[in-house]
Amino acid sequence: MKLIACNSNRPLAEGIGQYLNLPLTKVIDRHFADDEIFLEILENVRGEDVFVLQSTCKPANDHLMELLVMIDALKRGSAKRITACMPYFGYARQDRKTGPRTPISAKLVADLLTTAGANRILTLDLHAGQIQGFFNIPVDNLFVTPLFSKDILETLPHDNLLMVSPDVGGVVRARALAKRIPCGLAVIDKRREKPGESEVMNVIGDVQGFHCLITDDIIDSAGTLCNAATALMENGALSVRAYVTHGVFSPPAFERIETSPLLEVVVTDSIQATENVKKCKKIRQIPLAPLFGEAIDRINHEKSVSILFD
Repeated sequence: MKLIACNSNRPLAEGIGQYLNLPLTKVIDRHFADDEIFLEILENVRGEDVFVLQSTCKPANDHLMELLVMIDALKRGSAKRITACMPYFGYARQDRKTGPRTPISAKLVADLLTTAGANRILTLDLHAGQIQGFFNIPVDNLFVTPLFSKDILETLPHDNLLMVSPDVGGVVRARALAKRIPCGLAVIDKRREKPGESEVMNVIGDVQGFHCLITDDIIDSAGTLCNAATALMENGALSVRAYVTHGVFSPPAFERIETSPLLEVVVTDSIQATENVKKCKKIRQIPLAPLFGEAIDRINHEKSVSILFD
């Protein structure tokens, strides 16, 4: 087995390597003057089961292209099996046509990865589960619910907790986490006027006297999250925290979080923490290395991966 780290999240790759007691494969990575990507794998990969770690986060296009070039290099180096490990699957929010003459970019990315030579995909909390059907190769979609429930039970009081979905589309995710605590469930009725902006219209459920936990898969500009937190406090919530899988944190996310009623925002390290993330006292990261390390080990030994969801 070989583990290769691209450039989007090397600390996570190193953590996975430590978990597996497996050194990262040596690679030469450089750019030509016009920013073309050049990669050379310095170790023999013929007949190897290779896992390439790359989150297609900002700059999404550069990281995606780097992953495609790496997969092509491995295919031409006669790797036995190539698994693209994508803790954060970029373009996942473009999973359907939202209007006339618009793309389904998640399907395009699936085709690119398959054509490049990927034999398998390993990812975490896809924005839309149906994206697995865009691939004609196996897709293992891990869930962060066990990590979040463990953190909640270890760090928060068990009384008066209430799970909150920030929109109707996230109810299944919030319900799954609420079952593990266990606790009740509320939903935010949200109407979006245009991309990047949201307006909270109503809180469905009684939140008065509860410590509310908002759960979502992506926090981008934090507009939805902060509006939801404000609405919950206005409806009598005692406190509001957030548990979100992927911390994209596009401006002005940090300013919004700092000035919001949110006590804490817990995210995974599927996207490498920037200096702004490290400086923000309200943001805390949960490491994914044990989860991905165990999944990679199970795939390599042809064992069940679904047991990690229990």
